[in-house]
Amino acid sequence: MTLKNITSTLLTVLILTSWHSGYACSMYKITINDKTMVGCNEDAWRLTSRIWFENGTNTNPYGAAFTGSRFDGANGYAPQSGMNEFGLSFSRLASHKPENHITIPQNKKNISNPTLYLKQIIHSCKTVEEVKDFISQYDYSYFIEDVFIYIDRSGKYLVVEPYHMSIGQESKYVLSNFCPSATPEKDAMKLDRYRKGIGFLKNKLDTTLSFCTALSDTMHVCREKIGDGTLLTSIWDLKNGHIHLCFYHQYKNSVQFSLKDELAKGDHMIEIPALFEPNSEFEQLRHYKIPQNNMLIMGFLMASGILFFLSSLFFIINYFRTGQNTKYAYIQLALFPLGFILLFYMFTLCRTTYIFYFPSPYRDTQNIFVSMVSYVPFLILLLIIPFLLINRKLWKEKLWGSFSKWLFTLNNAVYSVLLVLFVYWGLFNVFG
Repeated sequence: MTLKNITSTLLTVLILTSWHSGYACSMYKITINDKTMVGCNEDAWRLTSRIWFENGTNTNPYGAAFTGSRFDGANGYAPQSGMNEFGLSFSRLASHKPENHITIPQNKKNISNPTLYLKQIIHSCKTVEEVKDFISQYDYSYFIEDVFIYIDRSGKYLVVEPYHMSIGQESKYVLSNFCPSATPEKDAMKLDRYRKGIGFLKNKLDTTLSFCTALSDTMHVCREKIGDGTLLTSIWDLKNGHIHLCFYHQYKNSVQFSLKDELAKGDHMIEIPALFEPNSEFEQLRHYKIPQNNMLIMGFLMASGILFFLSSLFFIINYFRTGQNTKYAYIQLALFPLGFILLFYMFTLCRTTYIFYFPSPYRDTQNIFVSMVSYVPFLILLLIIPFLLINRKLWKEKLWGSFSKWLFTLNNAVYSVLLVLFVYWGLFNVFG
C-alpha cells in the first residue's frame, strides 16, 4: 500500500468514526382532576438560556411561551419546551437512534425548518389529537435522535418517537432520554433521573407547586466534575397558564410568569440568568473554557491537528529518504502514527463536548475509537520528557536538518501547551 493510500484510508477513518452526542433531559406530567402540571429539566452546557413569548397570527392563531438555549440563526432560538394559551405543552429530549431499521412512510412532507416546524405545532394545535394529525403529515423521522412529548390541558399526552407515535392518559408519566416503545423498562431504569422520578411518584401524587418543585429537584442532574447538569427547570401549569422557572440547581428560588399577561406585552424575549441572583455554580460554568465556547481554543486545536497531520507526512517521507541511518531516526518513524492519532484526537475534542464534562478517561458507548483516544493525554505525558531531551540533543549535536529540527521543536511546544489544557480540563483526574 502506498503512502497516498495509507493517508486516504486514515482520513476516511477519522470521518466515519466521528460521533457527536446530544444533550440529556428529563420531564414528567401529573394530572389530578382538571389540573395538569408538567415539569421539564433541560440538561445542557449552553450559557444562553431564554424564555420568550409569541402572539398568534392569522395562520398560527395561538399565543405561546417557549424556553430554549440553542441559537438557530435567523430562526431565533430553538424551543426546548413550551406551552400555548390553550394549555398544550411540549418537551424535547435527546434519545439514541432506534436500533432496528423501520421503513419510512412515503409521500410525507419534508421538515425543512425544524425550529419553525416545532413552534408551528404549538401555535396551531389545542389537543394532542390535533398534534398527531399535524405531525402525521410529515416525515418526522427527521428528528432521529429526539423524542418529543406533547401534553394538553386534559392530561392526555402524545409521545413522538422517530418512527412511532402513541397517545396515553395515565395520571402520571415520566420520560427521559429513550424511546419508550423500543426500550425495556429495566433498561430505562438504568437512567438515574428517570428512576428517581418514578420512585418519587410511587407513593404520592400532587399538583401543588411545592410538590412539583421537589420532584424536579429530585430528577435534576449535578455532575461531579465541574458541577454542570440541569441548566433550567420549567414547570408549566396547563390549567392556569402559569410558568415557573428554577435555574441551575437552585430550587429554593423561582420566577413566575402568567402567559396571558406576558402575551399582552407583545412578543418579547428574556435572558433567564438575568432573572436570578448571582449563582456561583453557574459562574463556574460560564468561565469554563472549552473549544465549543472559545474560538481561540477551537482554532488552536484545529491548527494543531493540521500540524500533526503534515508533520507525520513529512517525517515518514524524510525517514525513508534520508533518515534511516540517522541518529534518532526512529523518532521520525514514531511521529508518523502519532501524528494521525493526535489529528483524530484534536478532531474528537472539537466535536465531542461530553469529554470536558464527564469523568476521565471518557467512555463513549457508541464509538470505541473515541474511548481509545481518551488515553492520548497520558501518552503525551509519557512522551514529553524523552522528546524534550532528544530535542535538546538534536540541537546540541547538530543532528538532522534544520527544518526537521524546527518542526520537531514546534511539535514539542504544542505538546506542552496541550498538556496544560489537559490539566485544566481535568483529563488526568482518573480518580475523580
